[in-house]
Amino acid sequence: MPELTSRRGLLFGSAAIGAGALLVGCTSNESDDEPAANDQPAADDKPGKQVTIGFAGPQADHGWLNAINDNAKSRAKKYSDVTLEITEGSNDTAAQIGQIETLINKKVDVLVVLPADGKALTQVGLKAMRAGIPVINLDRVFNTPQAYRCWIGGDNYGMGLNAGHYIGEKLKGKSNAKVIELAGLDNLELTKQRTQGFDDALKNYPNIKKVARQAAEFTVESGQAKMAQLLQAQSKFDALWNHDDDQGVGALRAIEQAGRDDFLMVGGAGALSAFQAIKQDSGVLKATVLYPPTMAASAIDLARALGQGNGIGGMAEFEIPASITLYSAVVDKTNVDQYMSTGFK
Repeated sequence: MPELTSRRGLLFGSAAIGAGALLVGCTSNESDDEPAANDQPAADDKPGKQVTIGFAGPQADHGWLNAINDNAKSRAKKYSDVTLEITEGSNDTAAQIGQIETLINKKVDVLVVLPADGKALTQVGLKAMRAGIPVINLDRVFNTPQAYRCWIGGDNYGMGLNAGHYIGEKLKGKSNAKVIELAGLDNLELTKQRTQGFDDALKNYPNIKKVARQAAEFTVESGQAKMAQLLQAQSKFDALWNHDDDQGVGALRAIEQAGRDDFLMVGGAGALSAFQAIKQDSGVLKATVLYPPTMAASAIDLARALGQGNGIGGMAEFEIPASITLYSAVVDKTNVDQYMSTGFK
């Protein structure tokens, strides 16, 4: 999952659907004698100035990262005035830097970059900006705002916070309730932020105690192995928060193998398999907290707006914001149908 070392910026509402919807109206393609403020409620998708967008992300070795690529590609296809130059993607920082430098040399109009390592790729972001190519920094943030024109990404702290509040509300009538946590990679800042948000939310529920925490690796295999360990160590608990729906597939296998159904589970990210299980409502998984890959579609909208010199429809400013933090909505059986089309495989 993506690493985010900063939670700066504008907080939009329910973003798995809304991230793209809010930004679809990024452009105003009509030329009037006087400048038009961005106060039109409807999106304007009329073709405008041709824009070539370079897109560089890490290797799609995870369902969420693959969904990032798919969202970028499908969004670009919506616009007849957008040409998308997309790299192969790599988790090797040197290789990704080379791919981005190739896009810079091609003189693309705007760059969208989801760095494999924000710190390591900061210099190439600076290089693009100094070459006059504005950069949309997607999710994993560069070390300095000078390396990007706009940052857009998810809210890791908010994921934990909303997961904790959801579980807290479900268990608030139960005395001496116990919860456990299946985290992601502990060497990632995002994992620490998700745990911090979860712990902060639970402070509002004195009847609830977190009794165990295990870190997995965002894979099906690690999720299954670490969940099996938790189940063996904890004979009785009331709720589980799992940071990632991909590793959640493995966690659910371990839960089924153990024959356990005496607790509720909340996932994270927004995988299609999670949505389907929530809708079916026949197991322990009752909700998931979003980290929407639709942010890549919104990044294309922002890049198009930058390339055409426009702002965001529905906002008064003539420029796009410097930073946009997406909201980590909770999806359960009451609203899962709304989000089903955004689920990633």
